[in-house]
Amino acid sequence: MDLVVSDDHGGLVNAVAVEFQGASWQRCQTHFTKNILDACPKAVQHELHSRLRLMFEAPDMDTARVLLDGIIDDFGAKAPGAISRLEAGFEDAMAVMALPECIRKRLRTTNCAERLNEEVRRRERVIRIFPNDESAIRLIGAVLMEIDETWSTGRRYLNMEEYWRWKQACESGEAQPLPIAAQRAA
Repeated sequence: MDLVVSDDHGGLVNAVAVEFQGASWQRCQTHFTKNILDACPKAVQHELHSRLRLMFEAPDMDTARVLLDGIIDDFGAKAPGAISRLEAGFEDAMAVMALPECIRKRLRTTNCAERLNEEVRRRERVIRIFPNDESAIRLIGAVLMEIDETWSTGRRYLNMEEYWRWKQACESGEAQPLPIAAQRAA
């Protein structure tokens, strides 16, 4: 396990650091953006949202930091609470920048996991009431097997060859590895 992507939940982040030692934690950029915008005055939300997207889509970490500095300069007085959240969570939300550009977009949010949960819930709602736990487990297992089959035979979600080349480059010192998840104080 190299990377865990989740929302910023202290218990989950600590569990990643303890149970998946050596793994990195990526804060979901979608949830992070929502957290920032929640602390932002409505009058500047649209503009700040656009600037955050540009920052998250930066080609490299240096460019992302330059864009971050611009956001801080432009919105520091207008939205201090939002900027405080941005500064506090920037590094966690940008861990994915160490990965090859072709796979960053797929791994920077929890969208894939959330879509999987939505599909399981959609299929489960049809039944409404299960006669026992085993029948619920059978249905969920069947849904997950169907999704796995689609993933195995359908269009490739991630180019793992590019990932493995990057991993080898990290081991030989030619590429920057992912930052290791750190346990947080309670």
